[in-house]
Amino acid sequence: MITVNRQALTTRCLALLTVAGAVAATQGCAGAPQPPEAGRQPIVVVAATKTPADSSTDAPTEEPTDEPAEEKARSAPECVRVRGAAACVGGDDSLQPGVSVEDTENDRLHPAVEYYLNGYLGTMYSVHNLARQGEVRGSPWIGDTITYRAALYKGDHRLKVSEWKTLKKVTKNPVARETGISPATAQARARVCTSTRGRALVCFTGKKTTIFACDTGTDRRQVHAEYYIGGDPTARFEIHQLAGPGTCGKAVHGRRTISKYRASLFDGDHRIGDALYKYN
Repeated sequence: MITVNRQALTTRCLALLTVAGAVAATQGCAGAPQPPEAGRQPIVVVAATKTPADSSTDAPTEEPTDEPAEEKARSAPECVRVRGAAACVGGDDSLQPGVSVEDTENDRLHPAVEYYLNGYLGTMYSVHNLARQGEVRGSPWIGDTITYRAALYKGDHRLKVSEWKTLKKVTKNPVARETGISPATAQARARVCTSTRGRALVCFTGKKTTIFACDTGTDRRQVHAEYYIGGDPTARFEIHQLAGPGTCGKAVHGRRTISKYRASLFDGDHRIGDALYKYN
């Protein structure tokens, strides 16, 4: 016979019932929030919200530029135009400092810029752009005041011009006005001189080149100095001396050298005398 220890069996059954009850209680409360484990903080999820300051990010923003708009405006030269020519004047920080002329058409004509410096109408200057379309030629040496226009030429014949435009205080280093130069003074200051018909005199210095156009005649004809700088055949510079006999006009070109030059005599817009170019 098998002897059953009732007391031991009863104790074991009670222990099993206790464990089963604990498991059932745990399963019945699975949906309830459980306390966090010791040493671990609960994770709190906060929904992202926009503040008034953040709303500005929705607006389109302007792409950054290389330079401020004010700098761009200051760097742009001021121009006058006719079809085929654009004459411009820019300050020292300009994309095109000084006075310049651009050829804007592909044709057999050439553009020029004509200008007066420092309010003096006794001497007119011009730069003829003999290069191709899209090329720019000019000079950085301008006065405190400059009055200029664009012109279109076929050879020596001026076909059309733009309106005149005047600008003041464009450069910090303007060319000084000097209107009292006589032919004798020009010859004394110059290194080289040439004359045409004894009426037109052109002289120029060496370093820090200055060139003079002097009227040595006794009539109303005008003297033109025609010359090229630095060996560039695509830009012809001219000085038109309009003040009358015994006067000289001058132009400065810094350290750039005169490569070829001549003196010419005009009656208005008509060439009546010149000489072959001389080379420096």
